[in-house]
Amino acid sequence: MTQTWIKLVAETETSADGTDCAATDTLVATCLAAAAAGDMDALFDLGVAFSTGSHGAPCDLIEAHKWFNLAAVGGHEEAAMCRAEVSDDMTAREIAEAQRRAREWLRMTRTDSRAA
Repeated sequence: MTQTWIKLVAETETSADGTDCAATDTLVATCLAAAAAGDMDALFDLGVAFSTGSHGAPCDLIEAHKWFNLAAVGGHEEAAMCRAEVSDDMTAREIAEAQRRAREWLRMTRTDSRAA
């Protein structure tokens, strides 16, 4: 059974500028923990949150592309389609930055898993 991690984030108060930092932090922490355990749906959910600016996450296409890319690499089919949709609204430089961030995340998580 697939679980959608984004729905686990509790509603919290928003800041003066309308962003929900606590919910964003909780979303990222919850999804990253699930992804570290091998759940690609959690990475996909981060992509959804950043591509739509929902669940307290800011709308950030570079971050969205990064998370969709990581989920797609892990075998999440819908993530590959969403990554393509997001990239239609990005410049080549933004896509390159998203790919750089994805590589960095992979490098960091591989280093962390070797150290454990």
